[in-house]
Amino acid sequence: MQTSSTTHTDPGKDDQMVFLRVDLGKQVIELHRDQAVLHNYPVSTALNGAGELSGSGCTPRGKHRVKIKVGAGEPENAVFVGRRTTGEIYSDELAAQYPERDWILTRIIWLTGSESGRNLGGNVDTLRRYIYIHGCPDTEPMGIPRSHGCIRMRNRDIMALFDMVENGMPVEILE
Repeated sequence: MQTSSTTHTDPGKDDQMVFLRVDLGKQVIELHRDQAVLHNYPVSTALNGAGELSGSGCTPRGKHRVKIKVGAGEPENAVFVGRRTTGEIYSDELAAQYPERDWILTRIIWLTGSESGRNLGGNVDTLRRYIYIHGCPDTEPMGIPRSHGCIRMRNRDIMALFDMVENGMPVEILE
């Protein structure tokens, strides 16, 4: 979707940019271009609310970037552990077999912080906290904070979004 004339800059500084915005209050993620919303999807962010500290189980706020995209070409409902596919496909039977798993499915968009001391470095580092935008079981509710800090999406939605974002793309996470 992105053309060579599109730049990735900080949101609000360039009317030709493409970026993602996560609204924690509304529980949505939006893909923006030229200050217009191109796509929006429901999400589920942290049950513990917003926060940056490692181990908090919170979704970090502020300016981020897409660091790495994982899972291109994998089937819908592919199971990931440690950012690697397990070879499993999520099913009700698999969920019953592993009831304590925090399911990371289909695609992963791994985020890195852009604000030193807020979400980059030390005990607030988004990348080292393994904060992702990722698929989850379609039985999980969207629009309700329930994750352990990540941004959960429906599998079909993360597949669509994954194909529209690039490494380095800005991501704003707002309360």
